[in-house]
Amino acid sequence: MEQARISGGVIVIPARYASSRFPGKPLAPVRGATGVARPLIARSIAAAHAARGDLPLHVATDDARIAEAVQALGETPVMTPESCANGTERVAAAMEALAIEPDYAINFQGDALLTPPAFVAALADWMEAHPACSVATVAMRCSPGVYDHLIADQAAGRSGGTTVITNAAGQALYFSKRVLPFLPEGPRQDALPVLLHLGLYAYRPEALRQYRALPPSPAELYEGLEQLRFLHHGIPIDVITLDSPGWDPIELNNPTDLTPIEATLAARDIA
Repeated sequence: MEQARISGGVIVIPARYASSRFPGKPLAPVRGATGVARPLIARSIAAAHAARGDLPLHVATDDARIAEAVQALGETPVMTPESCANGTERVAAAMEALAIEPDYAINFQGDALLTPPAFVAALADWMEAHPACSVATVAMRCSPGVYDHLIADQAAGRSGGTTVITNAAGQALYFSKRVLPFLPEGPRQDALPVLLHLGLYAYRPEALRQYRALPPSPAELYEGLEQLRFLHHGIPIDVITLDSPGWDPIELNNPTDLTPIEATLAARDIA
């Protein structure tokens, strides 16, 4: 099918029902400041629109229940194969299903409802200012609070947030669900050398096509981190490092994340 050329970017939210850690997560109710619960996918869509409301938005799913919920919100679901192994493959499949060729596609994680709008804008600006960049992502300098949350998840054997190590050029060396680098025990300073990866990506269409054609890497399979496939096959990832927005942008990875996320929504007066 011939792809329609689109000037500028698009936002795609991958959303699947069958999560091993949190089945049915996109439809999980999340309470805001008023105490009213809205499905996670509704809050993620609202967060994406708040970031770049000028960009077309699509929700890529393989589940009719999620598609129905998205349609009820007045948004556009895109049905993608159940065989998609991760969000990046699902974004690539969505581009094919929509038959579009944008300048770039932003992968806004469906469980990252606390993603700061400025982070999405920074990612889009980066892709627009650096046409040679194939893949870009965002990392945040860890606050002591976020660091403690990551360490608590790690100590409890939960797979929580992801950290990234970068080189001198600001490109990713490695991503891990372990907290990297290792920090000895002791008092924590405000400026920690730990970068929290928020799972927010932007890709050129060609990079997405390459990704789908490449086999998974061993580290990708062990860590469960899709972006490691790019690094394994020599496709660089630019990392935009930003300061904390003033709140902890925790992702809804586990049911235990609901309490701090709802507390943040209440503190920020998000209904």
